[in-house]
Amino acid sequence: MRNVRCLVAYDGSRFFGWQRQEGFLSVQEALENALLSLTGERIVVHGSGRTDTGVHALGQVASFHVETRLSDERLLFALNAHLAEGAVLRGLETCADGFHAQKSARGKRYAYLVRTETFALPFARAHWHWVSAPLDLAAMRVAARHFVGRHDFSALASAGSPRGSNVRTIRALHLVARRGTLALVVEGDGFLYNMVRTLAGTLLEVGRGKRAAHEIPELLLGKDRRRAGPTAPAAGLYLVRVLYVEPAFARLPRGPRGRPGVFQG
Repeated sequence: MRNVRCLVAYDGSRFFGWQRQEGFLSVQEALENALLSLTGERIVVHGSGRTDTGVHALGQVASFHVETRLSDERLLFALNAHLAEGAVLRGLETCADGFHAQKSARGKRYAYLVRTETFALPFARAHWHWVSAPLDLAAMRVAARHFVGRHDFSALASAGSPRGSNVRTIRALHLVARRGTLALVVEGDGFLYNMVRTLAGTLLEVGRGKRAAHEIPELLLGKDRRRAGPTAPAAGLYLVRVLYVEPAFARLPRGPRGRPGVFQG
C-alpha cells in the first residue's frame, strides 16, 4: 500500500464538476472508476479542491492510497488507458504517506480566459468567456492592484460552502493580453466559492466602463456580494496549479527531444 499523487487535466465541459455526485459523471468518479477497472478495488480519490461544472483544469492534484506492484510510470499509463474521455493524468508519483492533495495544499493559481473578438467561435464557447465590447485594460490593471494583499473577500464570495473566515491573501494578480485574448492570472493562499469568477466579472465591469477602478477598496470594505460584479461564466476558468511546500512532480515523463511531457505550472 502506498500513497500516490497525480497531476490531472480535464475539460470541464465534459464533467459535472470535480466532486462525485449520484447520476452525473464527475472527475473524481472518473478517476475512481479507472482505479476500480485496474485494481478491482474501490479507492477514494482526494482532490486539492472542488471545481464546478464547466470549470477546467491544467494542474489539478489528486491523491489516493493504492496497493499495486506497478511502477509509477506503468501505473500512470495504465490509469490513462482506463480514464474517461475528457481527462488525462499528466504526471503520477509515489509520495510521503502524510501527503494529502487538499490538506497539504498551500495555495492555488487560476487563470480566467476571455476572448475579445466581436463574434464567438462556435467550437470554443465551452473554453472561453467571450466579450465583444472593447475593454479598458489600463483601468482593469489599476483595479486589479486593489485586490492584491490580505483582505476580507466577502464581497466576492457566493453562498455554497461553509467556511470559518472570508479572509484570504491574493499574492499576485496579472492581466495578460495577446491578440484578442485576455488572461486574468491570480494566485493566492486559498479562494472562496466562486471568488475567482466574481473577481473576473468585477474586473470586466471596470473594463467596460460600468465601474470605476477606485471603487474597489470600498467594495471590499463593504463586504456585500450584491455590490460586486456578476459571477463570470464557468467556461473561462482554469485551475492552473496547486502549490505545496514540498516539491511535487519533479520527475515528469519526457516528450520528444527530451522535452517535459507534463505541464508544470
